[in-house]
Amino acid sequence: MAINATVKEAGFLPASRIASIGVSEILKIGARANAMKREGKPVIILGAGEPDFDTPDHVKQAAWDAIQRGETKYTALDGTPELKKAIREKFQRENGLAYELDEITVAAGAKQILFNAMMATINSGDEVIIPTPYWTSYSDIVQICEGKPVLIACDASSGFRLTAEKLEAAITPKTRWVLLNSPSNPSGAAYSAADYRPLLEVLLKYPHVWLLVDDMYEHIVYDGFRFVTPAQLEPRLKERTLTVNGVSKAYAMTGWRIGYAGGPRELIKAMAVVQSQATSCPSSVSQAASVAALTGPQDFLKERTTSFQRRRDLVVSGLNAIDGLDCRVPEGAFYTFSGCAGMLGKATPSGKTIETDTDFCAYLLDDAHVAVVPGSAFGLSPFFRISYATSEAELKEALERIAAACARLS
Repeated sequence: MAINATVKEAGFLPASRIASIGVSEILKIGARANAMKREGKPVIILGAGEPDFDTPDHVKQAAWDAIQRGETKYTALDGTPELKKAIREKFQRENGLAYELDEITVAAGAKQILFNAMMATINSGDEVIIPTPYWTSYSDIVQICEGKPVLIACDASSGFRLTAEKLEAAITPKTRWVLLNSPSNPSGAAYSAADYRPLLEVLLKYPHVWLLVDDMYEHIVYDGFRFVTPAQLEPRLKERTLTVNGVSKAYAMTGWRIGYAGGPRELIKAMAVVQSQATSCPSSVSQAASVAALTGPQDFLKERTTSFQRRRDLVVSGLNAIDGLDCRVPEGAFYTFSGCAGMLGKATPSGKTIETDTDFCAYLLDDAHVAVVPGSAFGLSPFFRISYATSEAELKEALERIAAACARLS
């Protein structure tokens, strides 16, 4: 009876592994912005990391055809043979990487790939080096798996890229992984072969450290930038590198939830154990659609990237025309990560002092009805992220509102 009374008095007790983790700041900002829209306010939301293009017609047709063939049952645990073959061909064709089918895994989005990898390899206290700014889930996934995120600040002066000196200084006997993302969410920064080489030379010296690379924005690069992935550049690291990708961004298939990766056979096998007790197989229909995405026409990728580049140039020039803002030109993805240090210390028309990038973003939402995400959500302040995966008309209107709101600060 005493035990039951104690439990009743305590109420719900969350597991300690999630005690310090909350819902994504991006989702919270989006929810508030959508609530304001429902109230009739003309909010422009520049927070979502989602292409505004539709899934290509041939991909949708492949999904429909699969449904008509009755391919609506469970599939192999971590990917159908057909999809794994398409992924193997993709890696060989575009990245010069050779994987056997049992060195490839498929999951319900790249986020699940990351989770499976960390859950399968991290013991309590193991360290994962993450350059900041970083996609918010990286750190949270490591924490849920009882690892320790080691966040390394990489500011605009280094192009938001990790340097060899910072990497080597962060490595300890407990380091399990280094996690790199190119092109990056949120900064749009990308690593060239020359940028990667010093980092890979460091990793060659530490055989206990594995490398996880998130290549999700591989096809969205600008100004002739040549994408390269580390296992392609340094074959000696291939046996301790997990190369992660997916169909979400390039093929505008965010809701289809398919991510994939290539890596060492024993790692892939361990990740399958985790997946078997979490979600089991990904959607059969989404997998059929992904085969069509990876093996079908690819010409539209260049057209869409050209459109994104026009929007990038529009946003970068618009932000840099505002006194107090400083926006680096990103090499890829569809985000800008602009410094707003020049706005700190200023007062809003209502008399509130802007002390942080979070305050600045809240002011833009309240005063200009433009939703953007503070850099603090990505581990680096004072910055803010804009997703320019929306129409040029909305971007122009948003920039005009931001400029007017900044002019009202004193």
